[in-house]
Amino acid sequence: MAYRVLIVDDDTAFCDTLAASFRRRGWEALTAANLGEAEAQFGLRPDHVVIDLRLETESGLALLPRLRAALPEARVVVLTGYASIPMAVEAIKLGATNFLTKPVDTDDILAAFNHTAGESGPAEPAEPMSVRRLTWEHVQRVLNDNDGNISATARALGMHRRTLQRFLAKRPAKR
Repeated sequence: MAYRVLIVDDDTAFCDTLAASFRRRGWEALTAANLGEAEAQFGLRPDHVVIDLRLETESGLALLPRLRAALPEARVVVLTGYASIPMAVEAIKLGATNFLTKPVDTDDILAAFNHTAGESGPAEPAEPMSVRRLTWEHVQRVLNDNDGNISATARALGMHRRTLQRFLAKRPAKR
């Protein structure tokens, strides 16, 4: 039995490359560039779904409740280029099987599909997070609480909006 995967990503080059990789492994791969295209594919009953967190004008998280209603047994992996603990927690709460930070390859995604609730994940790091990393995580949590609204997040953090924008444009601090 061949598995069917739906890949939802607005980066067409990444989407096509990932789909080709799954096809080489014997999977049937469907692609969608936005939430509307993804929902149109639900009728084809994919049993695995890969969703990019940030699509061009939409959040991939918005698809999760509709996906869970239409395909409750599907294994779902959410991908993002800008990971944060609050975003990962939100994705899992909404029904994702796993949450991965780009860059990823097909092997990473297959391993994430096979992760089940209750399994132990990667071991906690021996060293605590740096202050810079903790700051990054806190800002991401507040940003998530404000549904990605930069102005509201800046007000909640007591900082100027432009300062927050510059902060968010930087790469996350390492642990």
